Amino acid sequence: MSKKIKVLVWNEFIHEQKLDVVKEIYPQGMHQTIADGLASLDETGELEIATATLQEPEHGLTESRLAETDVLFWWGHCAHGDVQDEIVDRVQQRVLEGMGLVVLHSGHFSKVFKRLLGTSCALKWREAGERERLWVTNPGHPIAQGLGPCIELENTEMYGEPFGIPEPEEQVFISWFEGGEVFRSGCCWRRGSGKIFYFRPGHETYPIYHNKDVQQVLFNACKWAYNPCSWKGVSEAPNVSIENTLEKIQAKSGGIHEEGQEGFR
Repeated sequence: MSKKIKVLVWNEFIHEQKLDVVKEIYPQGMHQTIADGLASLDETGELEIATATLQEPEHGLTESRLAETDVLFWWGHCAHGDVQDEIVDRVQQRVLEGMGLVVLHSGHFSKVFKRLLGTSCALKWREAGERERLWVTNPGHPIAQGLGPCIELENTEMYGEPFGIPEPEEQVFISWFEGGEVFRSGCCWRRGSGKIFYFRPGHETYPIYHNKDVQQVLFNACKWAYNPCSWKGVSEAPNVSIENTLEKIQAKSGGIHEEGQEGFR
């Protein structure tokens, strides 16, 4: 059997413990519902799925665990500031090395997402339980496979433009809301060797992650974000000695950097 894709679904897991309406929709937490949705579509057993939450030691994102993770899902909302900067550094490093990252809903304002995109990631919002229609703008994209022309969600929280993100490298969905706003709801980027996908739906008081089309998007995104050739040395800048060059060269004098000089990269 080929190597399994190791998936880790991360959730701050606060709303489900504090709000009865959220606990009723997600009794085991959104992370478990997302994990179960991925598993239900994994007919060939390609995925090895685990979960982690903010409350665990090192937020469940230890160096060893992240080193083994191929795709990380991230849901956060009210506790972005509680995520330790050291953990953000680790996640950023793993994405640069090739780990896929799928950022969900209010994770747009997480430290991890803002760090990797380098912008404010700010947006307009309104919570009124309004209808949303996510139009597939790129039907040939792997993340859109198995979907119709759009996804209909009866009750959602509105996110509106302008959305403070870098121009997406690929756009998969654009949302229309009952109040008239539109929003870039499915965006792709690459950072280093890693792929990043942002998917907007997922407000905690609505059963978004029970929706079959949403589950299909997350499954597709997981497969798309997986990089079987991640490179753990991508962020290093090693010196290559003339003894280790592929072709023989004649070293010449007059180099401006002395041997042993600190700080040169």
